[in-house]
Amino acid sequence: MTPAELAEVVLAAAHAVFDERGLDRAALPAQTTVERPRNPDHGDYASTLALQLSKKVGVPPRELATALAEQLGRAPGIKSVEIAGPGFLNIRLDAAAAGQLARVIVEAGPAYGRSDTLAGQRINLEFVSANPTGPVHIGGVRWAAVGDALSRLLRATGADVGTEYYFNDAGSQIDRFARSLLAAAKGEAAPEDGYGGAYIAEIAAEVIKARPDVLDLPDDAAQEVFRVEGVQLMFAEIKSSLRDFGVEFDTYFNEKDLHDRGELDQALERLREQGHLYESDGATWLRTTDFGDDKDRVLRKSNGEWTYFAADCAYYLDKRERGFERVVIMLGADHHGYIGRMKAMSACFGDDPARNLEILIGQLVNLVRDGAPVRMSKRAGTVVTLEDLVDAIGVDASRYALARYSSDSPIDIDVELWTRATRDNPVYYVQYVAARTASVNRNAAEVGLTRGDAADFHAELLDHEKENELLKALAAFPSVVAAAAELRAPHRLSHYLEDLAQAYHRFYDNCRILPRGDEKVTDLHRARLWLNDATRVVIANGLRLLGVSAPERM
Repeated sequence: MTPAELAEVVLAAAHAVFDERGLDRAALPAQTTVERPRNPDHGDYASTLALQLSKKVGVPPRELATALAEQLGRAPGIKSVEIAGPGFLNIRLDAAAAGQLARVIVEAGPAYGRSDTLAGQRINLEFVSANPTGPVHIGGVRWAAVGDALSRLLRATGADVGTEYYFNDAGSQIDRFARSLLAAAKGEAAPEDGYGGAYIAEIAAEVIKARPDVLDLPDDAAQEVFRVEGVQLMFAEIKSSLRDFGVEFDTYFNEKDLHDRGELDQALERLREQGHLYESDGATWLRTTDFGDDKDRVLRKSNGEWTYFAADCAYYLDKRERGFERVVIMLGADHHGYIGRMKAMSACFGDDPARNLEILIGQLVNLVRDGAPVRMSKRAGTVVTLEDLVDAIGVDASRYALARYSSDSPIDIDVELWTRATRDNPVYYVQYVAARTASVNRNAAEVGLTRGDAADFHAELLDHEKENELLKALAAFPSVVAAAAELRAPHRLSHYLEDLAQAYHRFYDNCRILPRGDEKVTDLHRARLWLNDATRVVIANGLRLLGVSAPERM
């Protein structure tokens, strides 16, 4: 019996109690939930339905809980129901009902854990969005791992998600990039405000290879060639690096397109219609202080140039006009000040910032080796890049490590820990369960042990304490996925997988799955093989949501 099925049984019992007592059914909810008690001594599941309904129908909660407990006690699959405190229902399932979950999971396969919790929501999820002036640095890599995991979680819970990467390919940073490339091509030092690192010389060489005549051009013309060609090369490299990291975006959006299509003018006009623009000192301002910002913001300077914030306004409007009800933007720690102005901007367009715009801030990441920070990339010169991280610990460990912690907490990634093939390495610990469950299945086949058909599955035999603990852990997976998506917290999933791995190891150590020697295959062996395979399904499904592999061998 799954938690959702048990919740239906609890609600059916409430309907029966209401009918017996002549209570108004209108007070009953359309659905309810059950939760796992923190203390396993309190049962398999707990319900607070009696507490929720008590005031609505004027019946003391403990009296209502007593009636519900009596009704639930007659339901198939319920071993016992106890009343705790003012009216909590602590429910225990019999072994047959609890054990059937293994069959449900195996038969559902990749679909187990998916739900329609967020069905109907259309979400635009923007993350990474590094400037095309250098490789993706380790802070951007954090958002690549977290953002991609979040997109998978949102889709697994029914949301319609569009992932997006915004290339800031217009503005002064691109001019500095182009000047840096030109200087490198000439063998000169980088401009004082330019970009360094070996990658600049590499890209400059690629531009010269494609355009051998570029250095014969006047500097202005040569710089334009380096700007256009250099950005394209850097863009392609960033895409390739992210693809190798397992991250693909539905949309790669260029800031330059906003300028070329006149969308900044359109956004300005929309804001003017809303009555939030004014002119001062020859510049055009947006009155964001009306909506809580600490100061008004310039959209167009007195010399006619657009500000970065003007492009932010146009880009937000573009997303909303593409039909995304909720715009989610993931930004680095140095962008915390953007929250107020972006929320105010959303309100200036007539939107509800609480509903239409969500900004997530990610804190800093350090790569640590031998207890000391790794501060410099051999190629980028000033930062640790995506390639540096992957070279140090691999793609799976990188993605798991970055998604394992709440994004609002700084993290240190210890190279020694994350490359260690031991149980204290979290990704190894979880992946080892994936490999062990697959190994058990291979070994079972060698001794003639198969699960058999569902009709031959004797779930009632799974009555060992460690089997029950593992079943309860497996049952929690759908609710963990839903919470991780709703709370934008992929780290909840990794913590769950580590708890599940621990529960499986305890089961494996205490419950023999394979027959020994000449021992005959029994129904208990088969039932435990169902439980073993159910664990592999959940581990694989969970790792897939994090973008991490579930190996069959290690």
